[in-house]
Amino acid sequence: MTGEYFKIALKNLKSRSLRSWLTILGIVIGIFLVISLLSLSEGLKQSVMGELQMMGGDMIVILPGDTGDMITTMMGGVELDDRDIEAIRRADGVEVVVEMPFSAAIVRHFQDTETTFIYGVDFNEALPILRHDMGWEIVDGDYPRPGRREVMVGNLVPKDVFEDLLPGDSVVIKGKEFTVAGVLRSLGNREDDLSIALDLQDYRSITGKREGTPVAMAKIEDGHDPETVVGNIERELEDSAIRRRDEERPSFTVMTSETVTDMVENIMGVLQAAVIAFASIAIIVGGIGIMNTMYTSVKERTKEIGILKAVGAKKKHIVSIFLFEAGIIGLVGGVGGVVLGVGLAIAAEMVLAGSGMMFYLEAYISIWLILFGLTFSFVVGCLSGYLPAKQAAKLEPVDALRYE
Repeated sequence: MTGEYFKIALKNLKSRSLRSWLTILGIVIGIFLVISLLSLSEGLKQSVMGELQMMGGDMIVILPGDTGDMITTMMGGVELDDRDIEAIRRADGVEVVVEMPFSAAIVRHFQDTETTFIYGVDFNEALPILRHDMGWEIVDGDYPRPGRREVMVGNLVPKDVFEDLLPGDSVVIKGKEFTVAGVLRSLGNREDDLSIALDLQDYRSITGKREGTPVAMAKIEDGHDPETVVGNIERELEDSAIRRRDEERPSFTVMTSETVTDMVENIMGVLQAAVIAFASIAIIVGGIGIMNTMYTSVKERTKEIGILKAVGAKKKHIVSIFLFEAGIIGLVGGVGGVVLGVGLAIAAEMVLAGSGMMFYLEAYISIWLILFGLTFSFVVGCLSGYLPAKQAAKLEPVDALRYE
């Protein structure tokens, strides 16, 4: 019997093909937005979270300023100075402090000259932390040695900045020559992969910045509780600020890597919720379109409904026929929306890969996302067709047969 309902529903949709396709288009647009936006937002979330998870659980991040107003902090150029770094080092439970000051510089390789980011890393103390605790790995060449005027370059430098740059080549940064020791594996974001790392002393020398870093990381000694060490660092920074009464010192934000990860995950969750809410508006509009189409269909087929009831069709049979019609509209729209959404997400990934975005954006496409899109569209179709179906089922056979 179900097969018969399906055939009747399909026949009715074919007989009004233009109206059916216009209604389907409304669902296509809604599902298209849901799939494409969810795919891209989830891809961005995984990219950001993957980079943060490289930090490990025994690292603490120290930033000048308040995380509630990060834009003002960054635009104001607020940095941690040497006395702040020394205060962090004094904190009980801190093993090593990693400074990573950075700036833009003109770099020359043979006849090519480009502007790119350079940053300083203490090759003696900090580099082992970056290797073992944050997953930094050389894929070509070797790690640079301190005191040898060697640098390591990001994964994209030999591809997008200086093509065919090889370990052993020389680069000139602000008039001083350095040897490329190795090429890093991708660090998870484009900005880092386009940068060049120098020993901290070399960085200070060529930039003239004798102190200051926009961010510092502290490795926790074994056996110490991360939250306790955070409190120790905060107290040392406050004591250091009190001793400098004549200076206006900024506030500091001290967070464990887990706190940073949770904070970013919450932000990305809110972003995805906003995406779903925005896309759902289009789905609701499509559902209203299905409902309108089904009410019109009930009006046009009143006599046909009367004939079906006269030959023995019950209310549940009439409801099933109209629900099948609405469900088919929703499902066909879902298939079209999924295909277009996946296509747009893949196209956006390819276009944005070379756009200079800070984080790599990969389209996250899973079988569950596709099933969600198809199921959601089918359910929306059925729900939108339920009230018109109930109205059709309530028609009395005699009244329906007399309807003109």
